[in-house]
Amino acid sequence: MRAHLYDILARKQLSALFQPIVHMQSGEIIAYEGLIRGPSDSPLHAPMNLFKTARANGLTVQLEHLCRRVVLERFAELELPGKLFLNVSPECLLQRDARHGETLEVIHQIGINPERVIIELTENQPTYDYDLMREAVLHYRNMGFQIAIDDLGEGFSSLRLWSELRPEYVKIDMHFIQGINHDPVKLQFVRSIQEIAEKSNTRVIAEGIETQAELLVLRDVGVAYGQGYHLGRPHPMPARTAPAEVIKALARNGVAVYPQRAVDKHASRIHKLLHEVPAVPPSMNNNDVYEIFQKNPKLMIIPVVDDGQPLGLINRFDMIEHFARPYERELYGKKSCKQFMDRQPLVADRNTSLQELSCRMAEAEARHLFNGFMITEQGRYLGMGTGHDLMREITQMQINAARYANPLTQLPGNVPITEHIDRLLESGTRFWVCYFDLDHFKPFNDVYGYRRGDDVIQLTGNILSSYCDPDRDFVGHIGGDDFMVLFQSEDWERRCQAVLDEFGHLVLDFYSNDDRERGGYISEDRQGKKVFYSLMSLSIGAIRVEPRQYYTHHQIATAATESKKQAKKIHGNSLFLDRRQPPPALG
Repeated sequence: MRAHLYDILARKQLSALFQPIVHMQSGEIIAYEGLIRGPSDSPLHAPMNLFKTARANGLTVQLEHLCRRVVLERFAELELPGKLFLNVSPECLLQRDARHGETLEVIHQIGINPERVIIELTENQPTYDYDLMREAVLHYRNMGFQIAIDDLGEGFSSLRLWSELRPEYVKIDMHFIQGINHDPVKLQFVRSIQEIAEKSNTRVIAEGIETQAELLVLRDVGVAYGQGYHLGRPHPMPARTAPAEVIKALARNGVAVYPQRAVDKHASRIHKLLHEVPAVPPSMNNNDVYEIFQKNPKLMIIPVVDDGQPLGLINRFDMIEHFARPYERELYGKKSCKQFMDRQPLVADRNTSLQELSCRMAEAEARHLFNGFMITEQGRYLGMGTGHDLMREITQMQINAARYANPLTQLPGNVPITEHIDRLLESGTRFWVCYFDLDHFKPFNDVYGYRRGDDVIQLTGNILSSYCDPDRDFVGHIGGDDFMVLFQSEDWERRCQAVLDEFGHLVLDFYSNDDRERGGYISEDRQGKKVFYSLMSLSIGAIRVEPRQYYTHHQIATAATESKKQAKKIHGNSLFLDRRQPPPALG
């Protein structure tokens, strides 16, 4: 393999591919990521094998230099529009003999403006020397380049790299992107990253977009740019415009349907994040602390505690950085570990809410996201929590604490329904609101029992979900036997009719043979009189919402309720569309 790699380097047997990066609002291709491949008939064709062999043989720097040249020359030859994302590993960036302008020379030779090139840092192994990294990045910035961090959320220290380097772009790892339309945890992770990016003037690129549903959720969250097979595969002759269906989808009014999750009441306090991390006393010297880190490669933080009282945190990277400097170990090795301790750690009682801690974390300095926080009980040290765990639990809790599901059907309840209506109104799109209500449900409960009544409600929720487009139509459970669907599907009326037909057929299974044959049953009303009740049916009150026709969810709820009342006046399964214009709305 070594000889084969030398041959590839000597004969420059590398080829460049380019994958488009698309603006999430306009659909315009704003940049391309340059990718590399070895010879097609070679075991080193795949970049992973190519770079693995290079690292094993100490040829990473030479290979990266050739890759950059091949990508840059091909980018210029194709006269591709926009910017170029050029992959560079931190280990090569930190090679002092590799930072003397070779990339800039190539760029000048082929006539590309450095401002069109973004240095994309791709981690293959941990980065420890952050001072040197900042120096290297400053070197490139002074030459006119911008900086991007790849695979945020996946790398060894990507959050700290973001904090240290303040890049112009961050790329979110595809793990958090794929399936985001079905996973509220991933959605909240991306939302959190987007909020941090907005505050730090960083633009977010979502990697690995494979479906239109993922694309539209990311667009609605506010992510600036996207990359993935749905937008364009890596290709030696890449397209200069995004696929027509992508441009059409991004241009279409409307909003994506966010995934919903019930709030876990037991996850609201930070004691769930507790890790029992052994502490060291302030009397321990730095040499001993260093040995602990050496024996535990995965240990990132050591808490310093004096008689139960939390004093501070020692960061693995800070310790290694200090001991790497000349004479530092000789000077400070036998001194108290307080010497290299963060004396202002984030400390929280075990009963602190996740929301409160997340607010404190957002207001605190960026190092706390990496260092984590000390958890106490009545002021005494219990253990540690990590920033990663906090972000994960926040996503599960749903920061707004109002995104809950109906416990019977697990469909979103009133607050999520309201939030989705507000998003629809803000988008200025046309949609339909359908209020579903079961007729004769209460007497059915009295005769057949609440357990069977619950089964009918669950059946109704399942039917509604099965006939709605999960990417465009929002199904909510108001409570009891009342449901609401917010349709963006233009064929909403056909879907409603299918729901009525399916319900009318399946609800018969909940009655006795005698009641089915006579079309109902006799029961006492609240006054004790014998009353004949028809079999249950489903009434749908519908309203069409045009842009700027309504201004608040309250107006829509009132109109939909009135339409439902009209539907219930019709015998049997029915759909009533209120075709009247609403009264002038108050701004």
